[in-house]
Amino acid sequence: MAEPAFAQTSDSFSDNDSSFARASALPRRLGMWSAVAVLVGSTIGSGIFRSPAGIADKLPGPLPLLAIWLTGGIFALCGALTLAEVAGALPRTGGVYVFIREAWGRLPAFLFGWSELVLIRAAALGAISTTFSEYLIRVLGHDPRVAPYSRYVHYVAAAAILLTATFNYVGIKWGALVQNVTTLAKTGAVLLIIVLALALGLPQTGGNYTPAVPAGSFSLPRFGLALVSVLWVYDGWADVSFVGGEVKDPERNLPRVLIFGTLIIIGLYLLANIAYLAVLPVDQIRQSKLVAADVAERLMGAAGVAFVATAVMVSTFGTLNGSVMTGSRILFAMAADGLLFKPIAIVHKRFHTPGVAIALEAGLGVVFVLLGTFEQLADTFVTAIVPFYALAVGAVFVFRRRGYQPPFRVPGYPVVPAIFIVATILLLGNAIIDPTSRVPTLGVLGVILLGIPVYYATRSFSGVSRVS
Repeated sequence: MAEPAFAQTSDSFSDNDSSFARASALPRRLGMWSAVAVLVGSTIGSGIFRSPAGIADKLPGPLPLLAIWLTGGIFALCGALTLAEVAGALPRTGGVYVFIREAWGRLPAFLFGWSELVLIRAAALGAISTTFSEYLIRVLGHDPRVAPYSRYVHYVAAAAILLTATFNYVGIKWGALVQNVTTLAKTGAVLLIIVLALALGLPQTGGNYTPAVPAGSFSLPRFGLALVSVLWVYDGWADVSFVGGEVKDPERNLPRVLIFGTLIIIGLYLLANIAYLAVLPVDQIRQSKLVAADVAERLMGAAGVAFVATAVMVSTFGTLNGSVMTGSRILFAMAADGLLFKPIAIVHKRFHTPGVAIALEAGLGVVFVLLGTFEQLADTFVTAIVPFYALAVGAVFVFRRRGYQPPFRVPGYPVVPAIFIVATILLLGNAIIDPTSRVPTLGVLGVILLGIPVYYATRSFSGVSRVS
């Protein structure tokens, strides 16, 4: 199926750049289920094992607690349904970056790539690898919170980034293999906890689902802050679009991957929280920094704690691998588009991977993880990525006006994409208004806007004269 007519892209170089274009083509080697594994594996990390405590602290009632996970899932699904349409029509490496560039121009696309480079991806790699490192050290019988192991956390995390980068550097098949294996393992671990909690815990406790909404448990501003935390756990649903240029039969597979993968995530997260409530009351969930481990300990004793710690290790390693795989494609697409140094877009002759982009991304992640803590790294992520998701989702309105013919059309248009965009605006507004999150939110937005003078300085320095 022919793609719609869009502006010049990384797939349409001039004759003088034809050899470079050939060097920048990534082969399509990811099948549908490998792509689903990328989506699911990039999304399920440590969040479902550790985030319910902080979320329950903001919304301690069982019904609000489950409602926030459903709301986050609906939010993600609205975005996924919309990107399923856009990705099917533009199945190119870089995903969200390409969608923003084609709809809104090169400056907004550069700001997304700039944010990925200096904030989003490196911070995500650092946060994910830190969690992996902490649980690896804990499985080995040491406390990662005390010296010297608190220092070792950073070194082990850096090594994990380099290891996953190596898997992806030597071939997409190796990266996909790691992703498939770890995704099966982490999904199996979550399902086992769910089954044991409902089969063994629920008959003993009868569940902790009442009172559904205790007095004073609901506050709209706190619901908004809790939703930001939930979106951190859901993030990853759009990552598969970054490797859209490597998915087989993309017009057919990409929409399916985005929809099926997101529905799988929503189902697992809702069932996991129902299972947690089957064993622990909300007050205990609120105090638990590792709720899945506490549930497993209640059901299986010390062996349960070891099982969950191992599951978190496998889960975060798979998420780290998926983040390296998908994030490097953004830098690759930017370089192929002339917004970064062109060597970053060269494909390795032997491994057929964007080796330079992978090395750059891994190097930045190592720097971040050696200098920052988990909290410092994770707090920047959602604020930085959500505005660009809104731009990517909003691209559907621009493309529809141009009269393109996508292989899949989002149901409920224009309501579904509008829900996502309005929710994004409300989330950012709530984060700016709330005094506890105002300063870090404005700081992240300031760094993003700093990319504007960088963009024009780069254009001036490189002599670029193309109109945005």
